[in-house]
Amino acid sequence: MFNESYLKFAHYDLVTPDGKIEKIEFLKDGTAVATIIIVNILDTFVGYHLDDQHIYFNLKSTLAQLGLQSEKTHCYLDKKKSTAICQIVLSSYGPIAEKMLPLLCVGAYIGKLFAADPSRRVRNPDYLQRMFGRSDRYGKPLLSLGGMQGSDELLLEKIDGRTVAFLSLLKGVVHYDKGIYGLLETLAKALQFPHMKIRNFLSLHQNFLPDEHRLAQKNDILLVKTLPLHVRTVFAKVVDPLLPQGLRHTSASILEPDTKASGDIYELFGHSNKELEDIPLEFYTLEPYREYVFFSDRDQLQVCIDNPSYLFKAFESSPKPLHHGAAVFIFKGDQLMHLKEQDWITKEPHLHDFPGLTNPTRQALMAERYIQDQPSYPFLKAIEEGLITSQGILLTRYFPSPLMKKMLLSNLVMRNLKGIYFQYPSRSYGDYFSHEDRSLLLDLAKFGIPVFWLDGVSQRMLQYVPKPNKDAGMFVPMDQVDAFLRATSFGIYGSNLIESTFETELEELFLGLKNLSLHVDHPLLNKSIPIALITGGGPGVMEVGNRVARKVGVLSCANVVDFSGRSSRVVHEQKTNPYIDAKMTYRLDRLVERQAEFNLDFPIFLHGGIGTDFEYCLEEVRRKIGSSQATPVLLFGTKDYWSDKITSRFKRNLMEGTIVGSEWVSNCFFCVSNAKAALKVYKHYFEGTLRIGKGEPYYEDGFVIIT
Repeated sequence: MFNESYLKFAHYDLVTPDGKIEKIEFLKDGTAVATIIIVNILDTFVGYHLDDQHIYFNLKSTLAQLGLQSEKTHCYLDKKKSTAICQIVLSSYGPIAEKMLPLLCVGAYIGKLFAADPSRRVRNPDYLQRMFGRSDRYGKPLLSLGGMQGSDELLLEKIDGRTVAFLSLLKGVVHYDKGIYGLLETLAKALQFPHMKIRNFLSLHQNFLPDEHRLAQKNDILLVKTLPLHVRTVFAKVVDPLLPQGLRHTSASILEPDTKASGDIYELFGHSNKELEDIPLEFYTLEPYREYVFFSDRDQLQVCIDNPSYLFKAFESSPKPLHHGAAVFIFKGDQLMHLKEQDWITKEPHLHDFPGLTNPTRQALMAERYIQDQPSYPFLKAIEEGLITSQGILLTRYFPSPLMKKMLLSNLVMRNLKGIYFQYPSRSYGDYFSHEDRSLLLDLAKFGIPVFWLDGVSQRMLQYVPKPNKDAGMFVPMDQVDAFLRATSFGIYGSNLIESTFETELEELFLGLKNLSLHVDHPLLNKSIPIALITGGGPGVMEVGNRVARKVGVLSCANVVDFSGRSSRVVHEQKTNPYIDAKMTYRLDRLVERQAEFNLDFPIFLHGGIGTDFEYCLEEVRRKIGSSQATPVLLFGTKDYWSDKITSRFKRNLMEGTIVGSEWVSNCFFCVSNAKAALKVYKHYFEGTLRIGKGEPYYEDGFVIIT
């Protein structure tokens, strides 16, 4: 399944493309009846579903400024054929229009349909006022009259349930010089080319007369001016009932969202003894993704994304099967709450090996094709091209491929992308991130794009949070992000096969640490510093540690590695334990990297096997080379147990002289048999009386024995 039907940008959904004359008949009274055909109308055009009274034929402003007026008498829309056939009556006001009307012929593009959907009418002035002073990516005002701020001359009022702007007129009127008559035939021919810009030619023959009164004369056109108007966020439409009695604006009454420093000439006809002072405009919203709305303005969306239940429900609407990628860009709360299957773009990217740098041209081509085959690609591409202008969040079934980095971190996408929400880290590896995934997570965080995991295991929303001053992070529950950022990290190393007999002692230890934090003032432990406990996330000793953390109320974390799927390995399956709050996941090929990212302030070792021995050596090396502070490492168990593991190796290194100058590392390891002894070590350390680190004595057992 691949559905991009609603993500089309040929035209806005309130308008059609320009229509051309299919047939025209000139009548004796000086009017003409024209049949207009409009083709290639998107199926998203709102007018398909509106009553005819809300559909207007908007005449080209070029013709209106010459004095022509149109009245729609009939219009038939055919959604299946993507066409519309309209009948209009054309009339002329003034001598220029009388000369122009007979020049119109079959094939001339003279206007389009506008769907004035009442549900899209702007009702609250605040919707527009928040646009003042804001600009698009090119620095152009989103809404202004006469300048960037543009609020002084643009008065907004709420009238009859709609927001109306009164555009003050400049003193004077616009007249044509006689040279305009020589341009009419050229203009008539140019109308047969729909993409040709011809209105600017009129300005060559327009003269602004500042001393003339803005009074309409019967059977003539009145051209008046305002300050330059910028309209980027809405459609604007002249409100005829709010004009002085007897005056009407021409059917060229719609200002489109590409109005930039123009829209400053208005054409009126009729008769009134009252001088015109301003032009009343009402407004209609664009599609949510095209209305330049800032994320901070979406109050309802902000409320929704703070409630994970809305996001979990939104993902339930994503199309099946689950091994296909799926993505949708969300701009407003109502859109999130009412997502349907057809709103998602789904794709099944083909997995294949890239040739590598042995064939760089083919490598680049295959990478680009793979990027284009991602379900999020159409949204990101539309943002880059300026077709999606509102800020929003990306919902994607799988965490984006690292190959998407260049798009995700482009200046234009970063301006609009305010969050990434996903269900699964990987199509191929389930819950386990690759090294490239974690690099992308760090980059996204550095550039201010938050990432959230809708974790089906815990049924919680987790945010990716890098640890301060570390090139690593974890996915953390929203209500514990602050604690994670400030926490001092304790860690439990030990066997995945046995639970150990130290659960009661560990519980007493961490309760004692929480109590100790109230009485010491150390940078790593005081009453304002939270405590986090980190394990490998598996069963056995790791499960004991996470369970104790949950029980005593400290943040329970895990670096979980994927030990599944290797038939030749000698590793017992390690099911993730259920007591984890914050986590990061790793694939097996990055086992060593995973160990490096524990970043423990205070490691604690329980009984374990080869993996635990490996982790012990890493903690030794960290202290020797200075990548970790000389903090105490606890060894829970008997002296005999730890001697059998450590002492012979330490003594052999002493005898061989291979640890000259680093013998002191032994004073960082403390053998304790219970929580009381462990707390004694920590109390001395946090009070600054523990003899630890370089320059302090070493111990021939390879560790210190505390009783």
